[in-house]
Amino acid sequence: MEITTDQFKIISQLLPKQRGNVTIPNIQVLNAILYVAEHGCKWRGLPEHYGNWHTIYTRANRWAKAGVLDHVMEVLQAADVINIQVDHVSLDSTAV
Repeated sequence: MEITTDQFKIISQLLPKQRGNVTIPNIQVLNAILYVAEHGCKWRGLPEHYGNWHTIYTRANRWAKAGVLDHVMEVLQAADVINIQVDHVSLDSTAV
């Protein structure tokens, strides 16, 4: 699941402006986040073509804490760009 440049234009204004010495564009970070969500892998398991996993994790974490990621996903879902549905939830009783 990757979004295209045209699909990214729908939400590009919702993301914080990139400042400083930025090596990974926001669309690449968003596609990496979608990859982790789709495949359920650890951040360290991201394919190298997405860029440094720690950089992506840091930006995703910052966006999540600021509520940016929730808003972006809502807009992408409403525009029918992504379709995320939770079918099963499982809890380990030792962790509850």
